[in-house]
Amino acid sequence: MPPMPPMPGCLPAHTTQLSSSLLRDDVYTSFFRSFAPSFFHQADHVEECSQVGLAGEKITWLRVWRTRPKTNRTRLGAFVISAALPILCYAPAFLCNETSGCPVPSTLSPRSLTLKKLKEEAGWPQDGILGLASLRVTGYVLAYYLFSLVLQAALPGLVVQGVQLRSGARLEYKFNAFSSAVTVLLIAAVGTYLQGPDFVLWTFIWDNYVQLITVNIGIAFFLATFVYLRSYSVKAGNHHKRELALGGHSGNIIYDWFIGRELNPRITIPVIGTVDIKAFCELRPGMLGYVLLDLAFIAHQYKLYGGISDSIVLITLFQSVYVFDALWMEPAILSTMDITTDGFGFMLAFGDLVWLPFIYSLQARYLAVFPLHLGAQGTLGIVAIQLFGYWIFRSANNEKNRFRTNPKDPRIAHLQYMKTESGSTLLTSGWWGFSRHPNYLGDWIMAWSYSLPTGVAGYLVKHGSPAVLPLGDMIDDEGIVSGGLLKQQVLQGDARGWGMVITYFYVLYFAILLIHREMRDEEACERKYGDDWEEYKKKVRWRILPGIY
Repeated sequence: MPPMPPMPGCLPAHTTQLSSSLLRDDVYTSFFRSFAPSFFHQADHVEECSQVGLAGEKITWLRVWRTRPKTNRTRLGAFVISAALPILCYAPAFLCNETSGCPVPSTLSPRSLTLKKLKEEAGWPQDGILGLASLRVTGYVLAYYLFSLVLQAALPGLVVQGVQLRSGARLEYKFNAFSSAVTVLLIAAVGTYLQGPDFVLWTFIWDNYVQLITVNIGIAFFLATFVYLRSYSVKAGNHHKRELALGGHSGNIIYDWFIGRELNPRITIPVIGTVDIKAFCELRPGMLGYVLLDLAFIAHQYKLYGGISDSIVLITLFQSVYVFDALWMEPAILSTMDITTDGFGFMLAFGDLVWLPFIYSLQARYLAVFPLHLGAQGTLGIVAIQLFGYWIFRSANNEKNRFRTNPKDPRIAHLQYMKTESGSTLLTSGWWGFSRHPNYLGDWIMAWSYSLPTGVAGYLVKHGSPAVLPLGDMIDDEGIVSGGLLKQQVLQGDARGWGMVITYFYVLYFAILLIHREMRDEEACERKYGDDWEEYKKKVRWRILPGIY
């Protein structure tokens, strides 16, 4: 997952252009690291590293690690996260559905809530927990992973050397995630052209959504366990260029399994060749799966109503840009913390393969059942919010990158800065005088455009045979949705607003993560700059949003 958010003179000082999507995904890993707990907290070692990047630019970053985390807190945190996150991924799948509502009606009346009624409304499998899995679905998902590996091996790609390892060696990487994704989507486009919304891929995803979550959770657990056990075969100075992650061999089994013991686990598969497991999971099955889920939700909406709402199109467009931005910028992962510092364990495996595709796509899944028509003004308003956030994000990062690359650049030569005893410079005007993390603000504003198209979310399903309405009139004055082949009414009723717990979860979650990350960045900078950082904070008072935080 993606790079650390840049900070002038602090963590990390990339001169390459980092994508918003790469930044956003890395926040997932940084946040859950801390609850394991993060080895950034009470770090035993802080090291400033630098190297020459792919384009000849100098890249610097802080390598921070804790070799012996506190045993009790670490074991408990890693265990709780590993058990709780899969449950959290199942929750919206059952509590927000097309059978009874979003949220299911019984949750609106807690006093009358019973387990039997909740299971009935949530669509709990008749054969119990065994119904969460399927050998058929498992086979198809494994085939998807295999096809991804085949595309990586067969399609041409950019071959580059990775960052220098502690041994002095460099690993070789082949990048073609963008062309691989385009190939898959072209196949899906042909299938959709021939079969419409009944194309087998789209119906398979919708009909087996819960089982897809289960299979990918299982793969994450398997990969984490496999690479953990295999890491004990790593020997110092071996010719395979294998190394242990500095923060992943604490001696605590649960923590090391969670955080990742081996830095860059690789395997060799007949015909396919060498596969870097971490780099493969980073931007391939989960990232593309994210887009495929959104497209399956669009197809389902079309089947229900005979049309596609502008709201679901807008969300899918935003999220597809997010994904393809990351895929196009694939070589940038070589300078991210995930590749240079973190081992590959359950944290990264689960985040890449489960959390990102299934949690980030919740809004489109909601709209598949309860389409919202935004109209021209609503659409333009949400696009404006997205562009405004991106302008802040990109302008702030461009300003910093230009200053680091060429301080005499006319576009940033007027900016004020302060020198530190370590020799670094800290910007005190422009975007970086506005706040100490203006890029975080821009990224959070963009996050709103993912949820706003769902409106004041929440719906209840009333089964019946309503009159057919054209797409533009899907929602009437009473908040009732009907149309197409739908043999039921979907109305908001008492559920209005309660669905926002699910559709706006991403905004809240991302805000907490960004604030948490900002706090960790502050700690790292205080360690690095000492009294200079205190002086810097007097010049730039606000952390993210002036006047508020």
